[in-house]
Amino acid sequence: MYDVVKTAVENRDFKKVKEIFSQLNEADIADLIQGFHDNQEVDAKDITLLFRLMPKDSAAEVFTYMDSDMKELLINSLTDTELEEVIDNLFIDDTVDLIEEMPANVVARILRASDPQSRRMINMILKYPEDSAGSIMTTEYVYMKKDMTVRETLDKIRSLGMVKETVYTIYVTSQHRRLIGVLSILDLLTADDDELVGNIMDENVITVETTEDREVVASKFSKYDFVALPVVDNEQRIVGIVTFDDVIDVIEEEATEDFAHMAAVSPSEESYFKTSVFTHAKNRIVWLLVLMLSSTISSVIISHYEAAFAAIPLLVASIPTLTGTGGNCGSQTSTMIIRGMSLGEIQLRDFFRVIFKEFRISLIVSLILGSVNFARIYIQYYSDPSVDSFRLALCVSLAIVAAVIMSKLIGCILPMAAKAIRLDPALMAAPLISTIVDASTSLVFFNIALVIFGIKL
Repeated sequence: MYDVVKTAVENRDFKKVKEIFSQLNEADIADLIQGFHDNQEVDAKDITLLFRLMPKDSAAEVFTYMDSDMKELLINSLTDTELEEVIDNLFIDDTVDLIEEMPANVVARILRASDPQSRRMINMILKYPEDSAGSIMTTEYVYMKKDMTVRETLDKIRSLGMVKETVYTIYVTSQHRRLIGVLSILDLLTADDDELVGNIMDENVITVETTEDREVVASKFSKYDFVALPVVDNEQRIVGIVTFDDVIDVIEEEATEDFAHMAAVSPSEESYFKTSVFTHAKNRIVWLLVLMLSSTISSVIISHYEAAFAAIPLLVASIPTLTGTGGNCGSQTSTMIIRGMSLGEIQLRDFFRVIFKEFRISLIVSLILGSVNFARIYIQYYSDPSVDSFRLALCVSLAIVAAVIMSKLIGCILPMAAKAIRLDPALMAAPLISTIVDASTSLVFFNIALVIFGIKL
């Protein structure tokens, strides 16, 4: 389809392009146009022309699927009238997202294209903290009074539905806009026309406050399988709703941020290819410097035990096995704990339960790894008369047992400690834990070696 549209554009066969667009989903049209822009296969004038070929209602939806560069290009290319038509067909939350992405001069033009009521709503949403429920909500929702009949409610939905983001969930409010109930469109369709809304509504309404963290919003969607979630102020008055499409974006952004933290990289708002080489380097170098400099602790420990190396040179060969095993065990544990906390499975009150569970896991894992390693070393050096294979195998195996236990405990303690002091637990992931475990493992290993081989420093 991409090549067909590209050929049609090159041949100036815009009638064919329009026909193809009429058969495609809005998201697919956005991908096509975005691809032409990213690959620089169609110039800016033709991209604007392609956008103008679409009907007004679908053009606005296509617009929401584009990235910020494409949106800025179109905003700068469209006339004031065309821009007003696009903005009028956007939902308020999409307009707010657009404003947050654009530079100041483009924002000014967007606000001029918005009607006064929309500007008031936009300004209200922009006042909420960046990661709050209020910042991702929309003010376009359907609400009714409890003394309305089902027939009256359906008539109102028919008149308002096309300008509201969702009509699947209807909220019931008091005279002072206090949220007192909720019902679905299915409830209305299966009830008698003369039945009062107050008689069929569910009074047990689950809500979030405007200042609640958006991760809490996402967890409630996951727990209750909502299509929309009402947002209320501190007086329980409904001020907006969060819809599932916005929550999917939140989950994606939070997951991306956690992946970046777990890889010791500062998160970037842009995609991989749109982030410059310098920015990529800047996002990575700080943590790499911290980890590199912190690894000097291991170097100091190793240099302190040079006498052990001189007496038993084979000890050096075992260091990669120990540090690698310890780092892997710590990474496994921290990943599981961070995931559990992000899903709400693990709370701070579970601190000692988690430690006890990981300790038992570490005993099983360490004994298996230690036994296998003991057998490997003993068999490998059994026939070498210059090596005390039993003591060497015992030394390394005991060190592995200690390394596994320590790394698993560190892997569960650090993420929970970060959460307790209001840091992102993902910061305490594989790279940092590996650095700490390397130093701890080296210290324990050489002290075990000193005891078993009777070496004095």
